[in-house]
Amino acid sequence: MRKKFIAGNWKMYTSSITAEMLASSVVKLLGDETRLQVAVCPPFPFLARVASVVKGTAVALGAQNCYPKDEGAFTGEVSPTMLLDVGCQYVILGHSERRQKMAETDAFINEKVHAALKAGLKVILCIGETLDERKANRTEAVLDTQLVGSLAKIAAEQLKNITIAYEPVWAIGTGVNATPQQAQDAHAFVRQRVGGLCGAESAKELIIQYGGSVKPDNAATLLGQADVDGALVGGASLKAEDFLAIVRAGIC
Repeated sequence: MRKKFIAGNWKMYTSSITAEMLASSVVKLLGDETRLQVAVCPPFPFLARVASVVKGTAVALGAQNCYPKDEGAFTGEVSPTMLLDVGCQYVILGHSERRQKMAETDAFINEKVHAALKAGLKVILCIGETLDERKANRTEAVLDTQLVGSLAKIAAEQLKNITIAYEPVWAIGTGVNATPQQAQDAHAFVRQRVGGLCGAESAKELIIQYGGSVKPDNAATLLGQADVDGALVGGASLKAEDFLAIVRAGIC
């Protein structure tokens, strides 16, 4: 049975002090809860500080990106092995903000996925359509393209270390979230398509998160859908009480 997975993407927010305070609050509020998986993903400069807070707790540490090389002359980049060294278990790849603002392609994201898995990290792979693409009834076509490109040459046994995060771009940071049925339809399509790419049995166990204006007041209905296995939380993850309310919605 798939275990719900709630991850907080702190994006480019917090300071060293507030990151430590936020992580401490999440750890305290979560306690020894093990009925679902929980992770926080701070900005790069604060990973070590947050790692010291979450070490040995029920909260895992994730990063927001990586470069697909272990080392080299890549000024400003961070490798998967560096993330492991600082205590990360997860890395977010393919977020729409990087696809759009940094022009990352599916092929480049695929390189990152392979590099992260090879290093021993677990991947949260983000996919999602824009508002124009949804209005044009191209949601499934867009998701298909992103999945085929980003998961190229991924074997069935590797899928256990990958979480897919469906994040409709039109719902990220806008206050507008997909309806529970829209989320379910997209998640069901993703599971079916990944089954075709990596094997139906592996796809049955695949964790698929929803992301896009997830809040305490809508989390329960979203997480109650059959193929919604968790949430990748943005703004609401910056307040420990709101984030834990979403976590609790995943337990019910």
